[in-house]
Amino acid sequence: MKAGKEKQHQKKPLFIIGIDEVGRGPLAGPVMVCAAALEVGKKISLIENGVKLNDSKKLTPKSREKWAEKLKETGVPFAISSVSPAVIDKINVSNAANLAARRSLRKLFAEHGITPSGSVIFLDGGLYAPGGKTVIGADRKIKAVMAASILAKVKRDKHMRKISSKYPEYGFDKHKGYGTKVHMAAIKKYGLSPIHRKTFCRSV
Repeated sequence: MKAGKEKQHQKKPLFIIGIDEVGRGPLAGPVMVCAAALEVGKKISLIENGVKLNDSKKLTPKSREKWAEKLKETGVPFAISSVSPAVIDKINVSNAANLAARRSLRKLFAEHGITPSGSVIFLDGGLYAPGGKTVIGADRKIKAVMAASILAKVKRDKHMRKISSKYPEYGFDKHKGYGTKVHMAAIKKYGLSPIHRKTFCRSV
């Protein structure tokens, strides 16, 4: 009976892996996907500075930064992969996001010693990866996906702020590549930069 219980226990998942993307809609910059793993049975406070863990889109930039710091300090395993604008133009953004999802998952397994057999994998709607289950609205329902959305968003925003120093005329540090009026006006004035997605800017 004891051996049977141990065998049953071994079949339980050790990690809940959440996968989410950021940057599907912008006119410029990469799409980034994060795979984050929450250990089953390991408690993590769901509140940081009075703000609950949530989808990154529901948090302020400051709250996202605080949550990203906490997730890293807590030792949450994660991996982030990106796909460039040039590849997005070549294979389309959906295929690019799924490519980044597969890369992030492989990287998570390789770098953190997590195994597919010891994991349950959830992806936010629109993303697909081997062995994973796609859930519409997962970034609002599943904690591991919330964590992934925050880590991916903070990473991409930091990347866009950094690249803004190379192309200051476009204001990437403010709009992060999304199609704001200011961004559209800059494109019309200066043309496309090397980090713009040409297939997204045909009507600009």
